[in-house]
Amino acid sequence: MDHDQWLQARNEGIGASESATAAGLNPFQSQLELWMLKTGRIEPTPEAPIDQMRSPMYWGQVLEPVVAQHYTRLTGRKVRRVNAILQHPDYPWMLANLDYSVVASDEVQILECKTAGEYGAKHWKSGPPDYVHCQVQHQLAVTGKQAADVGVLICGQEFRVYRVERDDELIAQLIALEHQFWQQVISDTPPEADASESARFALNQLYPGDSGERVDWSEDVEMNQTFDQLLQVRGRLDQLKTEETALKHRLQQAMAEASEAILAQGKISFKRSQDQVTLNTKALLNDQPDLLAQYPLKKAGSRRFLVRV
Repeated sequence: MDHDQWLQARNEGIGASESATAAGLNPFQSQLELWMLKTGRIEPTPEAPIDQMRSPMYWGQVLEPVVAQHYTRLTGRKVRRVNAILQHPDYPWMLANLDYSVVASDEVQILECKTAGEYGAKHWKSGPPDYVHCQVQHQLAVTGKQAADVGVLICGQEFRVYRVERDDELIAQLIALEHQFWQQVISDTPPEADASESARFALNQLYPGDSGERVDWSEDVEMNQTFDQLLQVRGRLDQLKTEETALKHRLQQAMAEASEAILAQGKISFKRSQDQVTLNTKALLNDQPDLLAQYPLKKAGSRRFLVRV
């Protein structure tokens, strides 16, 4: 199947790579954003070719065969591509698209190929991160297999293999969490937004404008408790920001004209940036106001969240 058909099939359920998101355990994508994708409120963002070449996902796909080949070379186990979307026999909304199956092995049956760059490598210090564990356990649940190997290429030069054994207790928890999320998709009920950048993006897409309506929450206990908690947190943040600024100023004063300071737990850089010459657009438009009509640049408005007490 082509890429568009694959995307359409994935919307019929939860794929293995979406397992951690559906369970609320993916630091890179919120349940709300995934829900919006599954309910058709937003489309996967297409990337231009030049952007693809800078995308970790792009290089993950390019290097996937390399990871598989090196796995075979390192372990001696042969692998085979699986060009199909698999479905759980009891939970039809649980789907899995395997990278590779391991041929004729009683020890391990699945190979999951990963790459990690400079930023992603930190998530692999103690083995596969939680979101990868969720993905692999989801695959084992769908296929009924007992073990998978995760081959990961770190920063293009360090290759590791991790064995992940089937964990039926974890699988039962995943199934419950994923089922809860899928029911929200079926019932068109949005999940609660979390603190992630993904949730902020999803909220901006879901509610891009305001209607002018005023809602009265003066008697709503839950909303008033949430508002009170927000005020308390912001008060603590203001206090912490004041303390941070005082400590920073103390260090700056002690450094005087020094450029760097070395300490037991790290170092401080306090250097002057280079002078820059920029265009004074305000003065230019005062002198030549017609330029605005000749070279307009429209910026989309956004909603501002303001709190008053």
